[in-house]
Amino acid sequence: MEKIITFLNGILWSDPVIYLLLGIGFFFTISTRFLQVRHFKEMLYLIFQGKSSTAGISSFEALSMALSGRVGTGNIAGVATAIAFGGPGAVFWMWLIAFIGSASAYIESTLAQIYKIKQDDQYRGGPAYYIEKGLGWKRFAALYAAAAVFAMTLLMPGVQSNSIAQSVEMAFHISPVPTGFMIVALLAAIIFGGTQRIAKTAVVVVPFMALGYILLAVFIICINISELPSILALIFRSAFAVDSAFGGIIGMAISWGVKRGMYSNEAGQGTGAHAAAAAEVTHPAKQGLVQAFSVYIDTLFVCSATAFMILITGMYNTERPDGSFIVHKLSGVEAGPGFTQAAIESAFPGFGAAFVAAALFFFAFTTLMAYYYIAETNTIYLLKNRRRSNILVALKVVFLAAVFYGTVNEAALAWALGDAGLGITIWINMIAIVFLAKPALAALKDYEQQKRKGLDPVFNPRDLQIKNADYWESKNLITEDEDFRNKKVD
Repeated sequence: MEKIITFLNGILWSDPVIYLLLGIGFFFTISTRFLQVRHFKEMLYLIFQGKSSTAGISSFEALSMALSGRVGTGNIAGVATAIAFGGPGAVFWMWLIAFIGSASAYIESTLAQIYKIKQDDQYRGGPAYYIEKGLGWKRFAALYAAAAVFAMTLLMPGVQSNSIAQSVEMAFHISPVPTGFMIVALLAAIIFGGTQRIAKTAVVVVPFMALGYILLAVFIICINISELPSILALIFRSAFAVDSAFGGIIGMAISWGVKRGMYSNEAGQGTGAHAAAAAEVTHPAKQGLVQAFSVYIDTLFVCSATAFMILITGMYNTERPDGSFIVHKLSGVEAGPGFTQAAIESAFPGFGAAFVAAALFFFAFTTLMAYYYIAETNTIYLLKNRRRSNILVALKVVFLAAVFYGTVNEAALAWALGDAGLGITIWINMIAIVFLAKPALAALKDYEQQKRKGLDPVFNPRDLQIKNADYWESKNLITEDEDFRNKKVD
């Protein structure tokens, strides 16, 4: 099995594929005229606008749900593995993929809002929905939905639960089995409570965990502030093969930086689009801009916090492709959360292992919640209007079993499975949003025009000649009917 997964990853993450992903990100950045820079202030403003309803969640809740998926093991263990196999230069490529990925996140999240539906009194949407409605490619939409269910249920959960188990074992010497049972029990209590419970949990946990982690990183950077200029120089030198020690692994720096950056922020994978579709907003571009900012939070803030803690304390190893070491500061420590634990331990002896175990638990646990929500949304898409209560119960059981299996699995296999799941879904979604960028770009232009007029933007797909935006069309018909009746009364 491991050989098959390794072969598949060799195709999904080959150098030409990685450069093509970078090219697509640049295409969206240019076509949106660098919205990630132009609308930075607007992104911050929109986060706290909008309220939840019986059918949808608020913009902040949607952001928290999306971040619960984006901020996970990749932010701690993923950054460490990028540095271990790509050197400090990998951090720069993580930053770059986050910057251009912000534009990709806008495109996919806006599309999710445009083509969302209201089903069982809840908003549902995501790549499968906008592929079918926007492109009319029903089989391709079903392919994405099936791939997403497979990836989120079986391939990707193991990375998160394995990292929790590893860090708990290192910190508290508790074997993975009881840790696995604890994770499954807590997850079951949440995912059997539905979308609203997932959103409410994310709103409480995500801001708390991210802020606490970043503040600790800032403190460690401050006490080592004299090292910061040299660390920044090392990152940039290594990223462009200027550094004598790391220049020979420039290809690995790009490969691991892009791969782990995309694993962390998930921009272009379509995962954040599912949460975006659930938001209650007056214009799709509003949630698109909010989700564009979530990529910044994930990679530029949280991943950078991990990278700076590891590099500024010197607690890392970097291997050449032949297995020899360029840097070997931690003997017997596997690439992963152990790097971050050692970095915090160097500043707070006796505290680092426990803190990273707690941080990884919150980061990875909320990601598992998001994975289930995405799997459920795509299962509902595949089943259409057929009876599905028993199937959804079975989905929950299989998902929880995969989570438990991940805790007792080998870390290398867990990451390989996770990379395969990411690669499969990201490629199907990237193909779709390249062909479907026009409606998202039209929505952005419409939003900007209404803002220039001093209006609170309201979306009408007919004005933009966007077809099959059924929810928005029905909403506008109801509004027009109410306006007509009010005029008759007057």
